Amino acid sequence: MKIAILGSGAFGAALAAALGREGPVVLWGRGQAGREIRRLPGLVLPETVTVTADLAETDSADLLLLSVPMQALGRFVADHGARLASRPLVACCKGVDLTTGLGPVEILETLGGPAPAVLTGPSFAADIAIGLPTALTLACRDDMLGAHLQARLSTPVLRLYRSTDVMGAELGGALKNVMAIAAGVVIGAGLGDSARAALMTRGYAEMLRFALARSARAETLAGLSGFGDLVLTCTSSQSRNFSFGLSLGRGESFDPATTVEGAATARAVARIGRTQALDLPVSTAVAALVDGRITVTEAIQSLLSRPLKQE
Repeated sequence: MKIAILGSGAFGAALAAALGREGPVVLWGRGQAGREIRRLPGLVLPETVTVTADLAETDSADLLLLSVPMQALGRFVADHGARLASRPLVACCKGVDLTTGLGPVEILETLGGPAPAVLTGPSFAADIAIGLPTALTLACRDDMLGAHLQARLSTPVLRLYRSTDVMGAELGGALKNVMAIAAGVVIGAGLGDSARAALMTRGYAEMLRFALARSARAETLAGLSGFGDLVLTCTSSQSRNFSFGLSLGRGESFDPATTVEGAATARAVARIGRTQALDLPVSTAVAALVDGRITVTEAIQSLLSRPLKQE
C-alpha cells in the first residue's frame, strides 16, 4: 500500500520521515519546492519520500494521511473532495472547526467514502522525525479497517493503539490544546508548578465533562489521546499551545505565523458549552483571554473565585 501525506508542516513531514523508513511515501505541500522542511530544520527525509507540490502525484496512493491544519481542513475537503473520496483517509490534525463545530473525522465523513480515521496522541513532531519511541491512538468506527490501518502505519518505534471511539479520540486531542494554553498562562504568570498541577487536574475533569456530553467514552479520555496528550502538552515548551500560553502569561508577543489550534478550539468549545449549558470554566476563560476580552489577571481571578465544591 502506497501512502501519501497531504500537508508538509512539522507533523506531516515527521510522519513522512517515520513511514519513509519502512517504504515509499509521497509528501505533498502547497508551494513545497524542495526537501527542506521549515518547521523541522535539519530534518533529512529518507530517499523513499517523494516531495511534491503537485497534488496529482498523490493519485497513485492507496492511503491518504491529511496533515492539514484543522481550521483549513473543511476548505481543503471542499476543494479536493473528488480526489479524496474513494480512498481510506486518516486525519492527522487536532481541534474543532470554528465555523461548524465539527471534528476532523466528521468533516471527512461528508465525502461518503470508507470510514475515516484519526491519528492522535502525545507526540512532538521532532521526536517522531528522528525515530524516538512514540505511542499514538488510531481511532476508526470501522474496526476491521482500523486494524488494517494500525498494521500499515505502525513501525518498530511508532506504536499505534486502536479504538473505535472516534469522538473521544478527537476531543481528547482537541481539548488538551486548550488546557495547554491555560497551563502556559499559569507558568508564564509565575503561579508555579503546584498551580499548573491543579489546572491540569481540573482541566482534565472539564475535558471529560465535555466529551461525555458528546457521547465519548471515559476510558478513551483516560488513554493516550486524552490524558497522555494532556500531560505532554502542558509540561513542555515544545508545545506550540503551551508556548503561546507562556507568552500570554508573560505579556509577550507570539509569532502570528505559528499555528495555535487551541485558540480556535477554545472559542468553538466555549460556544458549544453556552448552547448546551455545560460548565467549562477553563475553556471559557481561555477563549475570552485569546480574544482580548479579559486580562490574564482577570482570567486567573475568575477561576480562583469559583465556589468551593466537592471533588
